[in-house]
Amino acid sequence: MNASLVENKQQKRKSKMDSFIEFFSFTDPNIRYVVIGSILLTASSAIVGSFTFLKKKALVGDAVAHAVLPGVCLSFLLYGEKNPFILIIGAFLTGWLSLILIDYISAKSKIKEDTAIGLILSVFFGIGIFMLTIIQKSGNAAQTGLDQFLFGKAASLVGQDLIAFAVIAVILISAVIFLFKEFTILAFDEDYASTLGLPVRAIELVLTTLTVLAVVVGIQAVGVVLMAAMLITPAAAARFWTEKIQIMVLLAAIFGAFSGLSGAYISYIAPSMPTGPWIVIVVSTIAFISFFMAPRRGIVYRMRNQRKIKKQINDENILKALYHLGEEEKNFFEKRTIGEILQKRAFHPASLKVGLKRLKRQGYIHNSNGHWYFSKAGRDKGQRVVKLHRLWELYLTEYLRIAPDHVHDDADTIEHILTPELEARLEKLLDYPKVDPHSSEIPYR
Repeated sequence: MNASLVENKQQKRKSKMDSFIEFFSFTDPNIRYVVIGSILLTASSAIVGSFTFLKKKALVGDAVAHAVLPGVCLSFLLYGEKNPFILIIGAFLTGWLSLILIDYISAKSKIKEDTAIGLILSVFFGIGIFMLTIIQKSGNAAQTGLDQFLFGKAASLVGQDLIAFAVIAVILISAVIFLFKEFTILAFDEDYASTLGLPVRAIELVLTTLTVLAVVVGIQAVGVVLMAAMLITPAAAARFWTEKIQIMVLLAAIFGAFSGLSGAYISYIAPSMPTGPWIVIVVSTIAFISFFMAPRRGIVYRMRNQRKIKKQINDENILKALYHLGEEEKNFFEKRTIGEILQKRAFHPASLKVGLKRLKRQGYIHNSNGHWYFSKAGRDKGQRVVKLHRLWELYLTEYLRIAPDHVHDDADTIEHILTPELEARLEKLLDYPKVDPHSSEIPYR
């Protein structure tokens, strides 16, 4: 029995390995068409979608994706067969028209852009469904599979489709490379682009055209419903990993290509699994990982950074309390009990104990039989926090004309984030003052 189980596991493992080798060898033309087509679709869409995302027009892709359906249906009615180039031309025209109408409605009426997008999306999609129903009842045998534009079916891609996708992908990527600087300026600051004398409307028109082309290319893989995710999600994920737009666009293309390859592989090893939805699931998984785990911008990093800042503020407040006690008794190295510190400033007892132990590890304070006292480094750090607090109070009263009894809370916050450069500027601006608005001495080393 055990030998049989082992043999079955070995056969399954061998079968999986054979499937893996067969898929990535690309010997089967059908696999080759699906894989290359999916990669071209997803990568080129992600590149163009990066600029749509940066311009904060994420919903535009959704509107275009729904607006191309009547164009597909109209092209089929006029031409009579499912030629990919003819269908793409029809889809492009209605998709482009939808964006022009959205801009026109937003500019010429009191309707806001998001409302205009919803209006155009629903109207065009309703017309597309109506036309698709007429085609399905027409009895034309060539219409079989036309409804795949709703949900996509990358597994049905053939060589003719691949040629069309390759041509459009080259157009998209070439246009982005050629106009990369202009698209970047337009995405971040349209007014600055106008100041430089750039033809803003013409550049926007080119970007709109590329967005429509990207959507038109992608609908056959992931469908009308999911295309907006393919356009925007890779860019949104890439944005979490970098501050440089060149790297962001490259990462978006890589995320898109990887999701296209993964979706094709999953649908290959599990034939009942559709390619398009799995492409979107993979890229959405990448996005969720990016949202949580990306350095500097990810949620986990920000939570850790917030905890770190809270610890820093708590520790500096402890040092400040010890310094105030030292000021009162003219002895900064006197040993203090926890009770004395709590009398000077309200701390949560647990956070105070943890902070004292942390400061001891860092060498800022020492402990002797439950009594805490400054090291020289701790005294200097506490002195700087007090100095920044009092300088900021003086700045608020002298330059912003705020009453002295209203500046403490603001200074209690800002003292923890003032850099040495700002500290030097404050000193120079205030002409190295001796006392704060409350006549307390401002300590200098």
